[in-house]
Amino acid sequence: MQQVWVGYGEGARLIDLPAADEELLPGVMWGCASVPFSPAYWAARCAWPAETMPTFVTRDGSLAEEVGFCLLGGFGIRYEINALAFERLRDHGAFDLELPFSIELITELLEAPLDFGGRAIRYRFPRQRARRISAMRENLREAELLMLSAPDLRDALQALEGVGPKTASWVVRNLLDSDDVAILDVHIIRVCQRAGIFPAEISLPRDYAALEARFLDFAERAGVRSSLLDAVMWAEARTVPPHVWALT
Repeated sequence: MQQVWVGYGEGARLIDLPAADEELLPGVMWGCASVPFSPAYWAARCAWPAETMPTFVTRDGSLAEEVGFCLLGGFGIRYEINALAFERLRDHGAFDLELPFSIELITELLEAPLDFGGRAIRYRFPRQRARRISAMRENLREAELLMLSAPDLRDALQALEGVGPKTASWVVRNLLDSDDVAILDVHIIRVCQRAGIFPAEISLPRDYAALEARFLDFAERAGVRSSLLDAVMWAEARTVPPHVWALT
């Protein structure tokens, strides 16, 4: 067993983690918590005080807003730009399914420059995402979907254009605060490959279910919520240059 200090000041405390040479998963050791990006490191990071932890749970948003936000994000789109584009569409009523809203207007709003810290930034893929959001407005049945369990909601959302398992899981985690799904984006995959939790060679979306099962198993063995583990990994990994995650 290894003991690790987490937190700081008067709130600091000791936690117990499995020994570095104890097996986490077949062929994967816990490692030392003082070694960045080891499984033990992530377990310790998630044990810090709750007020220091990131969270992306929506408290008052609708399903349409959550799907819209996630459709606007994804690979190649910075989170902050994702948020700005979402706020513009939301403020104009694009996610109120009771209001008429044309694809032309959505496109126009996404093509207009965004103010990012005083700089004019163009949102990438405005026409593609406008088409997807317009299709979502036509096909989303909020009342029916919100009666489903988290896994069933994730499966149902994948019928929408542009929604794969990662995006659907993102919606479910944010909307329901669910620990039954995992958001396996490029950051989480790099982290888990570096930690040995995921194999070096994977193929998505084919391997998504198997990788998700391993991620959820790791969270359970670490004694932390999978939604918290996902959020902590993502928040830290996105600040680290990609070459750091290169497997040696």
